[in-house]
Amino acid sequence: MKMVTTKQAQQLLEDRGISVSYPTIAQWTREGKFKGAERKETERGPVWYIPVDSIKAFEPPKVGRPAEAKPEQSNSKKRGKK
Repeated sequence: MKMVTTKQAQQLLEDRGISVSYPTIAQWTREGKFKGAERKETERGPVWYIPVDSIKAFEPPKVGRPAEAKPEQSNSKKRGKK
């Protein structure tokens, strides 16, 4: 299984049309949003490795407030009548 760093994952997501910052990818990795990601200690500190298959299957979470259902208006209100 091919593994890539979070920086490389950023480029792979960009290639798919998903524009996201490196810190966001790092956060998603820490939160476990990429299945099979592994953290390894190096001389320069910890590095996350993410399976390429997990990046290909990844769908970013929805952002913003959820849409609220609007109450139905009566026909008279739709036509501008009171």
